[in-house]
Amino acid sequence: MSKFITLKIALNFKVLSKKINMVINLSDDHSLVSNWVSELRNVEVQTDRQRFRKNLEKIAEVCAYEISKKLPWIEKEITTPLGTCNCKVIETQPVLATIMRAGLAMHNGFLNYFDKADNAFISAYRKHKPDGSFEISLEYISSPEMEGRVVIISDPMLATGASVVKTLQFIRDAGNPSEIHIACALACTVGLEYVLRAEPKATIWCGDIDDELTAKGYIVPGLGDAGDLAYGVKVQM
Repeated sequence: MSKFITLKIALNFKVLSKKINMVINLSDDHSLVSNWVSELRNVEVQTDRQRFRKNLEKIAEVCAYEISKKLPWIEKEITTPLGTCNCKVIETQPVLATIMRAGLAMHNGFLNYFDKADNAFISAYRKHKPDGSFEISLEYISSPEMEGRVVIISDPMLATGASVVKTLQFIRDAGNPSEIHIACALACTVGLEYVLRAEPKATIWCGDIDDELTAKGYIVPGLGDAGDLAYGVKVQM
């Protein structure tokens, strides 16, 4: 991809995201998230799979906390050992959806915070062709009722955005969620623009954002294949 095309896409994305204000880059302000993202990118640290998975989990926990601020709440009277107290609590638990296998570590992070949530699992992956191109294959889905629910989708890498868009199409076919949040450790402006055009009311939470994709759809500078780094190299099918 030429620098001119990359710049044009980046500028288009900035205009789009500013217009609808639905993309949050958690590394914009220096925080622990940017530290964890730097470790995810680091080829020396990547050799430690457990640390890689843990960093994905921690980024998801920050996303979960930030998303929790946006969720509807109610007041509930709680009995304490010394009396009663009116407390603010989440009105309903969200549906946590993850794209396997790479999304499992982030899914665990969300479960640490939304421990009573319903869960959905989607097997959406790149099915490669002999010429090097690929299409998104969605072969397995297990999900609860999504009508009127807050749905949070986790996927570490939002590159082309094709897997997320296909997942969103399934979710819309299965019901009409009240809110959709998408959480990723790393995103590309190309994929963000594609997802936002398909689902303009979605809120996307990113550990960080890069501006370039390779011809094979990998984020540059990126971090490599998150699924392989977390769970081991797969045989390409």
